[in-house]
Amino acid sequence: MATLQKIRNHGALLIAIVGLAMLAFILGDFLNSGSSFFHRSRENVGVIAGHEVHYTEYEAAKEQLTEVYKIETGRSDLDEDQAAQLRNQVWNTFLMDYTLREQADKIGMDITTDELSELCIGENIHQVLRSRRTFMDENGQFSREAVVNLLQAINQEDEDNPNLKQAKTYWLYWEKIVRISYMQEKYTNLLQHLVKANSLDAQFAFDARQKGVGVDYTLQPYFTVADSLVKVSDGDIKKLYQQHKEQYKQTPNRAIKYVAFNIVPSEDDFKAAENLMISLQEEFKTTEDVSLVVNTNSDIMYDGHDYSIETVPAQFKDFAFARGAKAGQCTDILFENNTYAMARIMKAGYSMPDSVELKAIVEGGEDQELGWFRASDLPKNIAEPAFAGKRGTRFTIAQGMGEQTFEILEIGKPTPKVKLAILAREVTPSSKTYSILYNQAKQFIVANPTAEAFEAAAQEAGLAVIPQYNLTANTDKVAQLKSSRAIVRWAFEAKEGQVSDVFECGPQFIVAALTEVNDGEYRSLEDVRAELTYEARNNAKADYIATQLKGVETLEAAAEKLGQSVQHIDRVALGDSRFGNAGMEPAVIGKTIALGENQLSAPIKGNMGVFVVKTGAANNLAGELDAESEKAQLSARFAYLPYQAIQLVEEKAEIDDNRANFQ
Repeated sequence: MATLQKIRNHGALLIAIVGLAMLAFILGDFLNSGSSFFHRSRENVGVIAGHEVHYTEYEAAKEQLTEVYKIETGRSDLDEDQAAQLRNQVWNTFLMDYTLREQADKIGMDITTDELSELCIGENIHQVLRSRRTFMDENGQFSREAVVNLLQAINQEDEDNPNLKQAKTYWLYWEKIVRISYMQEKYTNLLQHLVKANSLDAQFAFDARQKGVGVDYTLQPYFTVADSLVKVSDGDIKKLYQQHKEQYKQTPNRAIKYVAFNIVPSEDDFKAAENLMISLQEEFKTTEDVSLVVNTNSDIMYDGHDYSIETVPAQFKDFAFARGAKAGQCTDILFENNTYAMARIMKAGYSMPDSVELKAIVEGGEDQELGWFRASDLPKNIAEPAFAGKRGTRFTIAQGMGEQTFEILEIGKPTPKVKLAILAREVTPSSKTYSILYNQAKQFIVANPTAEAFEAAAQEAGLAVIPQYNLTANTDKVAQLKSSRAIVRWAFEAKEGQVSDVFECGPQFIVAALTEVNDGEYRSLEDVRAELTYEARNNAKADYIATQLKGVETLEAAAEKLGQSVQHIDRVALGDSRFGNAGMEPAVIGKTIALGENQLSAPIKGNMGVFVVKTGAANNLAGELDAESEKAQLSARFAYLPYQAIQLVEEKAEIDDNRANFQ
């Protein structure tokens, strides 16, 4: 009983303890179950209009586009710039797809399976497919049969065939692009039917051209008023900033300055390369196994290549094609363009054709004439039999998992040839030189740890300080610096005024200083102060000029007061884009037309100065309104609006771009 009484006395405390335990259990269960959500969100490359673009989806799209690029270009390698272009193209495709899909869902618009089928293999195949060289015949014309053949091939149940996998990847990409393109076309077509001129538009446009008036005017340009005559306050500039603020929206960005330490060979490197060539010279001249000596030591491999007088390196032309040139002769060691080189004639005094015309034999299909080739244009396994054979000869080579047969259609006229072995060594920085230059850059950083010290020391040392502005988180590289994406990542992690570590960017060591951090939604007032000050000063000058004209009752008096002349325009109409020789002055044109006939205006603030205008008699054009023609012209002028709407859809969409974390 005593125990029960103790429990009753501490009941409130026990309830609280149990409650806290239950809360901890519930929260723990929530956090554990939600961990996969938080983990997944960190793996999102971005969110576009509510659609999460997961890293795996993004990477798969990149790999798909890379395969398409390889098929269409015949290249298997991508340089830094091409890889960046493909990444951006993948993101832009996601952007177009998901923002457009969001709008389409709102209005119930879609592309049916039948529509997509018609666009891909029907009678009206989409232009995206029609423009692909893959689907063109030997005459460069689109072939629907080529499309059907590809689809039949990729539908074969042979998952282990790499060629079919690649073909399927290729097709699925272009099918996706067809779908997105056609969705965009449907959307813009819908908008085009909504954005059309009506009868009132036609009448207004006609009147704006037809109704005009003669004009005399005088102009006081702003630049003729001394800046010292007006005052511009900080309040004036802040007021303009608020008026124009939407023009100053920005993506978070950084500005840096950097210096480059060129990675170049030292005198010791040149001497070492020269000594190596001297040590190889005798062996190169006398050895029977030239290919071993050359291919072990040279930057130019020996493969028995036949040089013509047009293709032989210029420095060896006179030697190789000299009268009496024969096998075994060697040059001295030559030096040109940071390269030591010497050549030995392996064969001379013979002729071979420069080019050959080939045809590919297609078993069970139509043979394809390939055109003319030089030996250097062809792989060695094709070039050797092609240039060794005769007209009409056929030869077969292994190609992938199969074979390909070629026929020699024609052989070019034989020209003199020479077979050269070239032993060449370009002088490159040694590891010692590399270390010395790297340490120089490191010492520069240690001695100058702030942006101010960095710039002063660079100028003192005669190093060019190069500014780079508006680096965004997704900027692929700094200016034309190779492999400089790491500098961009650093700039978004560093603090303003900080100096970087050493970056290796191709043939240069780069040291950067972070000079600006701009993370606001808008450019700061200080960033745009100069242009706002210019505008505020012109506004003040307009007021000053207007004050000088108080009490003036005639145009001539206004011109005399301003020290300007009176100018004449035969005709001004509301539809004009220019006000005589004064240029683009829409406000002046509008106020002039609003005056009516034979009226003197008050001072009018224009783009380039203050105008006073005196209208004359009406100067209308003859003609009658052709409403349908006018509406057609106006509608044509509005044709860009649907496409501008597509851009606005992308700009206004809610987008969370995290690509910078994954590249």
